[in-house]
Amino acid sequence: MQAQRKDRSNPILALLRLIIAGTAAGVLAAAVALPAVGGAGVSAKSAVEALDLKPEELDEPPLPERTILQDADGKEIGRFYYENRQSVRLDQVAPIMRTALIAIEDFRFYQHGPIDVEGTTRALIKNFTTGGVTQGGSSITQQYVKQVLVNKAETAEDQAAAIAPTVSRKLAELRYAMAIERKYAKDQILEKYLNIAYFGAGAHGIQAAAKRFFDKPASKLTLVEAATLAGAVQNPARTDPNVGPESRERLLQRRNIVLDRMAQLQKITPQEAAEAKAKKLGYKDVKFPGGCEASKYPYFCLYVQYEILNNDEFGKNSDERRKLLQRGGLTIKTTIDPKMQAAAEKAIKKYVTTKDKPVAAQAMVVPGTGEIKAMAASRKFGGSKKKNEMSYNIVADAAHGGGTGFQQGSTAKVYTLATALEEGLKYGDGFPAPAGYRAGGYSSFKNCKSQNVGDPRHEVRNSSEGGGGFKTLESGTWGSVNTFFLKLQERVGLCSVVKMAKKLGVKRADGQKLSEVETFTLGVNEVDPITIASSYAVFGARGKYCKPLAITEIKDRNGRAKQYKPKCSQVLEEEVADAVNGILSGVFTKGTMQEVGGIGRDAAGKTGTTDNYMSAWFAGYTPNLASAVSLGDPRGASGHKLINITIGGRHYGYVYGASISGRIWKDAMLGALKGVEPVDFTQVDRSRFGGCTEHCAPKPKKKKNEEGPGGDRDPFDIFDPPGNGDGPPDGDRGRPEDGFGRGDGDGGPIIPGG
Repeated sequence: MQAQRKDRSNPILALLRLIIAGTAAGVLAAAVALPAVGGAGVSAKSAVEALDLKPEELDEPPLPERTILQDADGKEIGRFYYENRQSVRLDQVAPIMRTALIAIEDFRFYQHGPIDVEGTTRALIKNFTTGGVTQGGSSITQQYVKQVLVNKAETAEDQAAAIAPTVSRKLAELRYAMAIERKYAKDQILEKYLNIAYFGAGAHGIQAAAKRFFDKPASKLTLVEAATLAGAVQNPARTDPNVGPESRERLLQRRNIVLDRMAQLQKITPQEAAEAKAKKLGYKDVKFPGGCEASKYPYFCLYVQYEILNNDEFGKNSDERRKLLQRGGLTIKTTIDPKMQAAAEKAIKKYVTTKDKPVAAQAMVVPGTGEIKAMAASRKFGGSKKKNEMSYNIVADAAHGGGTGFQQGSTAKVYTLATALEEGLKYGDGFPAPAGYRAGGYSSFKNCKSQNVGDPRHEVRNSSEGGGGFKTLESGTWGSVNTFFLKLQERVGLCSVVKMAKKLGVKRADGQKLSEVETFTLGVNEVDPITIASSYAVFGARGKYCKPLAITEIKDRNGRAKQYKPKCSQVLEEEVADAVNGILSGVFTKGTMQEVGGIGRDAAGKTGTTDNYMSAWFAGYTPNLASAVSLGDPRGASGHKLINITIGGRHYGYVYGASISGRIWKDAMLGALKGVEPVDFTQVDRSRFGGCTEHCAPKPKKKKNEEGPGGDRDPFDIFDPPGNGDGPPDGDRGRPEDGFGRGDGDGGPIIPGG
């Protein structure tokens, strides 16, 4: 520093400084000794009073500690930290580490008070004669005080003041040190210092340093390792081994200085010092990356992070909550199940690659508890566009770090089905379902504000296997017939369907209100896999909705634990849920998943393809586990449709819900439920839901002989007239070129301009 060079050539000035330094040293010594000495000189006492050297209490905020995320088995899956630190007790630090640090930093630590008078005298004389603060004489207690002040600093100005090379700052440190020495025993001070000290390479505190440098806890450090870390605390910026060869060489030199000092103080023998100095540095560069990008399960990690950041239980505002997450030293036990997560990742990888632009995303949720067991996606999480990484949580909503989601498609039809069953319709009830549907008038559909939202100006058509003719709740669902569900929604009321969806936990991914329009039942709202899996889990839990649960326990830095229980409520009659299960079970045997098949145990689900093949879904469940899989292009589904596309190395003319999403769901569920005892659905109450009411299928008319071939057909015949089928355009049945089945037969509405 330039200040070190002032007026060194003036011998008279140097002599004056030496006299002042000696006097100052005597004053400081008297200041510290005054409380214990009965009679002191009046001049010394006056000088002490002038300096105002009285103990001053130091505010010691908790040290920033890293927060650990654990899976359901208690294994670490991620960490958050502002400073990578894990505080330990002094008895968890190897004795040789304590000896090495004291030898090099403050060898009279256990003999002196707040300051080392001899060291301080030497430093003061040096500093006064050079015209600045060029040499430290700080005791470990004073160094601890300085570290506390640095850690407390919120601004750059505060940090600069905490390390300013001024006498006034040193005097302030001394006042705090006097109070610390009164407050704590020497071992307590040493423990605090070891935990607050910075050692370089991003390691704060002795435990993090031991793991970062040598891949072991502080309790297992050897002589060579202890000397290395003791040498690092003096100037960690210059000896940071990560910076380069020169820094590592400086760290090696510092280590050897520590070893020589330990031998000089007879803490080790000269032979031990020589043997230790002959060894290599031994730095292992153990990585401890933080944040969700480094997590094994990044999408789930993001979900947990936002659970903390969005909850006022953890702070008044997001800044306070983020500080708690990064500095609070929490241990957060979560619901993620490694086996189920692995099953989801494996299934996705089989059908969609990391290089594909469309992204497959899957969530698994436990019916009856809401516990999230898996969150996986085909693309890795990160910020690299070159690597085709996802920069947001594609598996969750915007409130949990996600985006705007994808249109739900025909998986939304189940809410209309549940409403119909709740309102008293039976399995055999139904309507004629022509190839196209047009609302009779604007008042055909009313939203929950009683506003007319029907649109007779355009026609909604079927898109695939769902044939026309008369359809019941069963056959209309199995075939996913658009026109049938428009008529069913008209029958039970749009607002009733919207209310059903809401009480099953459905909400838009972007946080906006659900769009209450005529085509609500066809899934025009953008949603996310967590939300849809949770809504389908209601049926598996016989009508009980549970809020998605990611955290089961949080321990604070002191080991105090708080458990988090499922938040559930009965939103649907058990018998109604059973009836839904009875129909959706048939999707695997008689419906749009017939070619994919079931999973060898009771299961139910629904395919979902959206308008113009912008996204494809499958959502399904057993009593043990519910899951939803979405597939869409995050660049913009409307501009990047799933038509004539290659995904996972296979070409698809049209991607339906069963084409990829349904297959991912099946493979993932088989893996996730392996070893889990099957649970059967409760039998449907046929006395309540069997047969039909006033909406029964008409009996076929007997044809008269005179009508002959080509005679009039019954308008309610269960077969479509020739040419009125609703398969994909141009006869394409959606079969991938590698021989996969045609998959899902449902589609979204055909909306002008959409």
